[in-house]
Amino acid sequence: MRVLAYFNPASASATMRFPVSTAHTAMLSNLQARDVETLIHPYTNLATFRETGPLILERGKGVHLYDVEGKPYLEGMAGLWCTSLGYGNEELVEAAREQMMKLPFTHMFGGKSHDPGIELAEKLKEMAPMPVSKVFFGASGSDANDTQIKLVWYYNNAIGRPEKKKIIARLKGYHGVTVATASLTGLPNNHIDFDLPIRNVLHTSCPHHYRFGKDGETEEDFATRCADELEELILREGPETVAAFIAEPVSGAGGVIVPPATYYAKIQKVLAKYDVLFIADEVICGFGRLGTMFGSEAMGMTPDTMSLAKAITSAYFPLSAVLVPGKIYEAMLDESRKIGTFGHGFTYSGHPVGAAVAMKTLEIYERDDILGRINRLIPLFRKRLDALRDRPLVGEVRGKGLVAGIELVEDKASKRAFDGKRGIGAKAVALAQQEGLIVRNLGDTIAVCPPFIITEAEIDELFDKLERAFTRLEAEIRAA
Repeated sequence: MRVLAYFNPASASATMRFPVSTAHTAMLSNLQARDVETLIHPYTNLATFRETGPLILERGKGVHLYDVEGKPYLEGMAGLWCTSLGYGNEELVEAAREQMMKLPFTHMFGGKSHDPGIELAEKLKEMAPMPVSKVFFGASGSDANDTQIKLVWYYNNAIGRPEKKKIIARLKGYHGVTVATASLTGLPNNHIDFDLPIRNVLHTSCPHHYRFGKDGETEEDFATRCADELEELILREGPETVAAFIAEPVSGAGGVIVPPATYYAKIQKVLAKYDVLFIADEVICGFGRLGTMFGSEAMGMTPDTMSLAKAITSAYFPLSAVLVPGKIYEAMLDESRKIGTFGHGFTYSGHPVGAAVAMKTLEIYERDDILGRINRLIPLFRKRLDALRDRPLVGEVRGKGLVAGIELVEDKASKRAFDGKRGIGAKAVALAQQEGLIVRNLGDTIAVCPPFIITEAEIDELFDKLERAFTRLEAEIRAA
């Protein structure tokens, strides 16, 4: 066990403009205090964080992470929906090492290329559930969806439809955090005081029947209403101005929302009617999460184009991909003839190490029949998930494949939510962490998304820890 030094406020640097409160300094190690004074953490209450400090993780193996004191945590979120093959996979480490020794970096600007990038593009074209002409690489899901926006606009300019530029996303959808993709993201905290969304981004209904279905409305009727509302939005804006619709097969950060069974069939009829491109954001659902190689296959989607990231490398290296259809590529050729170049790309587009790690990841998925493994695990995962329905705080349990959301409510009968200021979801996550389980709260929905390599015994371990956390939370609420 590592011996930790603890923070002494008397010896703190004079540059500390916002010292950690003295009531909590004894609780923070030196490493935690250094973190507080140097780092900005995404999706964190930066004010309260100054008192609580970070959980500092040191190593990982399989589905477990270990903090600097050696305490194990079962990783119930696959990192951020991404470490599909868990931690310490030696084949992925070796693939990265070999590529770093051979060619640690070269870019793809000006027509340069390399074997791993070519092989990965060929493999993705072969795997894709729809026709693909070319592949464009980036480093994150955000930049993949940002590229999608630019390509949609570029395409419509190329074919003489400069007014057809509006992109429709969904309320509670999540597509990234760049200026453009945070605009697509339909979550208020991604917009407030960032002066978002930008123009030409619209939002339509969230397909969450539990929260937005009307009294007595079946899921089928709700799906019809969602499609009707999309059509009404297109007509109100003018079909000649609406270019694309983007959706996650199952929404992730918006609360693990699974649309009704017929939702996408109804939506796609509307898109076809008004010549609106369909972008599938497969950043979370791609490569097996829903029990099929792509979430689009599980949900009955037939997209025009697709964004990929996260599990493409099991998160061992940042990499994303946009799968480009023939008609968009032809338009890109026309624009290159006119302009003299395709003026888009990133330093790390097609990074050779990322491409090599991705190729090894896809090889492991195939060789080890990861899809078969996932589908063998789903019944137990679902059984343990469904058992939570009877708990007094659980309003809805939802999910597909190996991803789930457990929505906590103050009153089950009326579906009344807790006052957000109470931070019930955050308390549940903190209690789970004390039990040695890492999960994530999306408001008061607890997300569960384990690595694909999890075993049945570890699924039981995960839900046993979560049950204990819920029991403690229920006791705290009763005592309040």
